[in-house]
Amino acid sequence: MRRFLRPGHDPVRERLKRDLFQFNKTVEHGFPHQPSALGYSPFLRLMAIGTRSGAIKLYGAPGVEFMGLHEENNTVMQIHFIPDQCQLVTLLDDNSLHLWSLKQHGGASELLEEHRFTLKGPPGSPPSATQVTAVLPHSSREVLYLGTESGNIFVVELPSFRVLEDRTITPEAVLQRIPEDNCNRRSCELVEALREHPKNPDQILIGYSRGLIVLWDLQNNKATHHFLGSQQLENLYWQRDGSKFISCHYDGSYTQWPVSSDNRQPEPLENTVPYGPFPCKAISKIYWQTTKNGLPYIIFQGGMPRASYGDRHSISVIHGSQQTAFDFTSRVIDFFIIFSSDPAAEFDDPSALVVLAEEELVVIDLKSAGWPAVHPPYLASLHCSAITCSHHVSNIPLKLWERIISAGSKQNIHYSSMPWPIDGGTNIAPDPPQRDLLLTGHEDGTVRFWDASGVCLHLLYKLSTVRVFLTDADPNDNMNTLGEDEWPPLRKVGTFDPYSDDPRLGIQKIYLCKYSGYLAVAGTAGQVLVMELNDEDAEHVVDHAEADLLQDQEGYRWKGHEKLKTRDGPVRFEAGFQPFVLVQCQPPAVVTSLALHSEWKLVAFGTSHGFGLFDHQQKRLVFVKCTLHPSDQLALEGPLSRVKSLKKSLRQSFRRIRRSRVSSRKRRGGSGNASEVQEANAKFDQDALQEMELAPVQRKIEARSAEDSFTGFVRTLYFADTFLRDSSRHCPSLWAGTNGGTVYAFCLRVPPAERRMDEPVRAEQAKEIQLMHRAPVVGILVLDGRSTPLPEPLEVAHDLSKSPDMQGSHQLLVVSEEQFKVFTLPKVSSKLKLKLTALEGCRVRKVTVANFGSCKTDDYSENDLAVLTNLGDIQIISLPFLKLQIRYPCIRKEDVSGIASCVFTKYGQGFYLISPSEFERFSLSTKWLVEPRCIVDMPEVTINNHVHNKAGTENAARKS
Repeated sequence: MRRFLRPGHDPVRERLKRDLFQFNKTVEHGFPHQPSALGYSPFLRLMAIGTRSGAIKLYGAPGVEFMGLHEENNTVMQIHFIPDQCQLVTLLDDNSLHLWSLKQHGGASELLEEHRFTLKGPPGSPPSATQVTAVLPHSSREVLYLGTESGNIFVVELPSFRVLEDRTITPEAVLQRIPEDNCNRRSCELVEALREHPKNPDQILIGYSRGLIVLWDLQNNKATHHFLGSQQLENLYWQRDGSKFISCHYDGSYTQWPVSSDNRQPEPLENTVPYGPFPCKAISKIYWQTTKNGLPYIIFQGGMPRASYGDRHSISVIHGSQQTAFDFTSRVIDFFIIFSSDPAAEFDDPSALVVLAEEELVVIDLKSAGWPAVHPPYLASLHCSAITCSHHVSNIPLKLWERIISAGSKQNIHYSSMPWPIDGGTNIAPDPPQRDLLLTGHEDGTVRFWDASGVCLHLLYKLSTVRVFLTDADPNDNMNTLGEDEWPPLRKVGTFDPYSDDPRLGIQKIYLCKYSGYLAVAGTAGQVLVMELNDEDAEHVVDHAEADLLQDQEGYRWKGHEKLKTRDGPVRFEAGFQPFVLVQCQPPAVVTSLALHSEWKLVAFGTSHGFGLFDHQQKRLVFVKCTLHPSDQLALEGPLSRVKSLKKSLRQSFRRIRRSRVSSRKRRGGSGNASEVQEANAKFDQDALQEMELAPVQRKIEARSAEDSFTGFVRTLYFADTFLRDSSRHCPSLWAGTNGGTVYAFCLRVPPAERRMDEPVRAEQAKEIQLMHRAPVVGILVLDGRSTPLPEPLEVAHDLSKSPDMQGSHQLLVVSEEQFKVFTLPKVSSKLKLKLTALEGCRVRKVTVANFGSCKTDDYSENDLAVLTNLGDIQIISLPFLKLQIRYPCIRKEDVSGIASCVFTKYGQGFYLISPSEFERFSLSTKWLVEPRCIVDMPEVTINNHVHNKAGTENAARKS
């Protein structure tokens, strides 16, 4: 049988791989991209959000999540829950209706699409005849009423979506009951709103866009009342007792209408223009909520004066003498009010206002004084400032975790203490096995700390680096302050703010040591800040040091942006991570790599010009190394200057084209053609953009020419205690890899703890390795005598890792974009290689060491390399033999921003941006899997004095 086995095929290993590796996309964190519709079920206490890409997401209590996707990928226009059911109906922009249900499957439930339906008119009828504009799920749970552009109201049976043609309400039937002098045929065009009477399910209110409102008797199929508005109708709302309803209009007014028991022609009780008398924008939706104290809550969207505030996105709340117009920084999609849903309750007693804006979800506490916002446990606006980098830290010690939460709680004192009001369902997922942090760097100079342990990505703490620098904006400015007499009474709410005061503040690299609490962040203008955690507010001077990476070399001149100006004197910092030293790289180029060794108190940083080492205990620069090559002139222009310098870019493009055409003639003996010129031009722009690596949200180009610029661009930095000079003595070392395939190794002499402040740290270059294929170096790793990666700094001291084996020989793994290569140490002789590009045709974009545990036994785990390629594939490669274990397609190769934003965790999970506001979470491990699991209990339903008990359904929130 041995002859028939494939070379390298090991059945035992294949079984083990099945126990170790499994690819799953588990949950989407963040805020849905381009939301388009909102729905809420007071019965289930679940909220639904639809998007322009056809996704539908349900949310309840933290951890209760469901997701479905329409096959058509059309925009979701409306979402309506079926009363007292675990069902909802969606309307898409292609006029199709879809019925969704929570169905039990294999002991758990998922959101499934049951039926789809498109309303069709008679042959030859225009599309407007059946274009649905309003949807009303009737409380009987048996039918839907569909209002259309033509004025017809169709009745559709549930769940079959069969049209009940004999119950259609036509404009002609409506007009028969209305005096001719009051109305004409055009008054019954386009149904704007359908509302069921809150006390009598046999009556519905029909609102037409031209202002006509009709109360329709479903039993007798006739209009009992009609109401004539003088303005274009936008929406309707019934008061709780059914004695009145409110209509809101295009001119910014709303009107109260009484509903009498007789057939007298009703007159409006009151017509109000809240922000008149000048022309105002439309009020598109309104609520009238009753309270025990007699003063109603009037809540409406829009209505602002056109001339001065026509560009504002606002929702106003009026309660007696209190009035506030909540001002959102992005367009309001929809909103709803959470109030008493008990049919026997006499009053609405609203508790919360829930607003879905285009870029965030905002919840306002209507019970507390001042109407503060509620801190959301999910649907975080990750992109409140554009994400520029990410960093994941696994298994945070409890003490550090509690200190970060404490610092964050001091920032959240202005939030309401109200429990999260959307609390349907129960999270039954097991508690996370460990505490994980996801840190995101942002364009405005902030770093946000997210609890990434479980299903909900929850903001713990926000760090701002702006206070260290002088910017145009004063950090003490309060955008929410209002003058006493200001009108309208606008108040800014929400966290979404896409505008940065200075693009140089952008965070590019983050490194957190979870054992010591030291944090290093680096930015766009060459700034490197080292911070430590302080539980109290403090005021101190931030020490400054400059690192001249050009080392006064002649012939080089920086043409990019200037460095950020720093504040003189003491700076006040709030509790949390507080900077104590700033290292400013010169030239102030983007920091492209960062490493922190908290045990040696050293921080290393690299740019496109070189790298340096700083002793943050003595606050002294140890050394700098310039990596510029004479051909690296472009590296001196800087990313911000290149955007502006179009002429220079064009000139360099044509020079590059000429060089490539001359070289191609020499190689082939022929002349180039027009397509070669275009390719050369495109390659130049691609190369320059790719190597800047400014931010994950920017487009990264995959091509790289042989005449690559930026060869001195430092891609990776790595600290290791290993054998660098000889095999008898190990010493601290710093390794750096560049874009030109060069690896530098420096021996470090770190004084012992008792003389640490008295003697300087010394460094001496010991090795320089030039890879023959000259591909960019994206990862460096040292393996100990047991072929195990060296532990993190202080990991052994905290008894969380075995001491590295210093008896056997160490190995150096260098990962370039094209190859994995193992060298022996200290001789640095080649031992093993894996040619990825030559074999697979792809390039390495991200690489990390991950620990994979067996799902069958707790006794076995192994370290492997998790690799993301430019094709969006994830490959797992064994250590130390570099054997490909398995390959999974993960990200579309066209999604270059998603590939650039990917970050792996230490235990085989990962995150990448599927939109500017959403992380997709995935798992490569069978053992470490974070996915939603929840149960929804159906409450008791009282209809006509009959009580129906609904069985509970278990729900595992999985993608349909």
